Amino acid sequence: MDDRDRRHEADLLAAAGRGDARAAAALLDRLGPRLMAFALRMTGGHRPLAEDVVQEAFLRLWRRADDWDADGPANIGTWLGRVAANLAVDAHRRDARLTPLPEGVEFADDAPSALAGLIQAERLSALDAALLRMPARQRQAVVLRHVEGYSNPDIAAMLECGVEAVESLTARGKRRLAELLDEGGENE
Repeated sequence: MDDRDRRHEADLLAAAGRGDARAAAALLDRLGPRLMAFALRMTGGHRPLAEDVVQEAFLRLWRRADDWDADGPANIGTWLGRVAANLAVDAHRRDARLTPLPEGVEFADDAPSALAGLIQAERLSALDAALLRMPARQRQAVVLRHVEGYSNPDIAAMLECGVEAVESLTARGKRRLAELLDEGGENE
């Protein structure tokens, strides 16, 4: 993210803090979809919980609107990601009964056949189930890096650790995810 984008988001946040509904909507439109996708992955596809995580993250951001430091160490998207990650982990700890996506959930799929859609849905369901079985920090690092596409420095800011720790978490997480996905394939 360049400085102009960062400044623009900070300006939108400041305007939203002053009650500008258009600025708040613009910031939600800009950051909300990616944050929702991340929250869905962190909650194993549990949409109501992911929506709660995103809503709470934005509420916390609105509370900070007046004192947001646009030149601070984190950009708004990174800060929201860190807050959402913590909220998702806390929610998962409170409700260890989270289950993978239920059968029949529809996924956006550009594939030409219904069979391809079913295969894709099954793969995503297996991925979500495997992600939920991973340690929380590894799951966060893998989802942020390989699903959401954040850079290692941004992930380090979100997880409040060093870049080397992110690299280690991501590598261990990818290995663990591969093991879990292989286990799932053997059981079928």
